[in-house]
Amino acid sequence: MSALSRRRILFGGAAVGAGALLTACTSNEPDTTAQVNANTDASANPNAATGKKVVIGFSAPAADHGWLAAITNNAKAQAAAYSDVEFRAVESGNDAAAQRAAVSTLIAQKPNVIVMLPADGKELDAAGLEAMKAGIPVVNLDRAFPSRAAFRLQIKGDNYGMGLAAGHYIGEQLKTKGVSGGIIGEIPGIDSLELTQERSEGFKTALAQYGLKVANRRPAEFTADSGQAAATALLQALPKMDALWNHDDDQGIGVLAAIKQAGRSEFFMVGGAGSKQAIDAITKDDSVLKATVTYSPSMASSAISLARLIGQGKGLSDLVELQVPQEITLASETITKDNAAQYVKLGF
Repeated sequence: MSALSRRRILFGGAAVGAGALLTACTSNEPDTTAQVNANTDASANPNAATGKKVVIGFSAPAADHGWLAAITNNAKAQAAAYSDVEFRAVESGNDAAAQRAAVSTLIAQKPNVIVMLPADGKELDAAGLEAMKAGIPVVNLDRAFPSRAAFRLQIKGDNYGMGLAAGHYIGEQLKTKGVSGGIIGEIPGIDSLELTQERSEGFKTALAQYGLKVANRRPAEFTADSGQAAATALLQALPKMDALWNHDDDQGIGVLAAIKQAGRSEFFMVGGAGSKQAIDAITKDDSVLKATVTYSPSMASSAISLARLIGQGKGLSDLVELQVPQEITLASETITKDNAAQYVKLGF
C-alpha cells in the first residue's frame, strides 16, 4: 500500500498512534510524519504519566504488504510516544516457521510483554503458549490464537463485521437501483485464514437479507499480482456482473488493473481495509470502486499502548475494572464518496 497516514482510536487511557519505520533495534525516536497519541498530558490522563519501564517485544510477518507495513510502523511509533517503553522488534520472516524461531529468540530476551501478529494464528499458537508459560504476557494481534491460554489480550478488527458492512452496502445500492437477483462477485484474501473465512461468512449473511448470493468467488493472496490474477479469472467467469467485493485494498490495486484491462464498467466494487489509495480513488469517483470497509492497522498502536498498561499493572482510566480487558474488537466502518473527506487522514 501507499505512504502511511494513520487513524487514531482511544481506549480510555490507552490511545493509539502511528508510523515510523520498523528496525530490529530499540528506539524511542518517533517519525516526524507520524500521527501519534495526542492524549499524553499526565494531568488529563493519569495513565500517560511516566511509570515503570516496560520492555515490549514485537513480532509480525515481514512488511511486504502495505497493511502489514502499517502495522509495524504504527507499533514502533506508538512505543516511541512513551519515555517508559523500550521497543524490541525481531525480524520474523515470511512464514510461520521463521516467526516461531524469531519469537523463541524474543522470549529468551525476557521482555515484559510481547505483542505478536502471527503469520497464522493456529501455527503460532505454540509460540504464544511458550511465552505465557515463561511468564510473559502476550498481546495477540489480528490473527487469533485458538488457545485461550496463549494470550493475555487479544485485539483484532471485526472481520465478520467487514463482510456484513460490504454486503449491506451492496444490498442497499442494488435495492436503490431496482436490481433484484443481482450477480455478485467476491475476491477474498488468503482462504485458509480464519479471518478470511469470517469476512466471507459475514458477507454471505448480509447478502442473504436482500435475497442475494455470491455468483463467483476467486481467492487471492493479499497482493496486487494475486488480485489481478483472481480478478481476471472472475471477470472471465462472469461476463456480466452487478457488484464485486474485494476483501483487501492492496490486492485491489491488481483487481482494478484487471478490470481496466478488460474494459468492464457495468458493476460497482467495494474494497476492504481503508487504504489511502482506495479512499483517494473513491473521492475521485473515476473507477468502479465506490466504497471500502475499514480494517485499520491502528490496532497495532492500540496493542502497544495496552501492552504498556499490562506491563505496568494498570487498567483503562475510563473503565471501572482494574485491568485491561481480555478481548477488544474494533468496528468496521464504510467509506464512501460522501464521507471520504473525514477518513482520508486515516488511510494508510
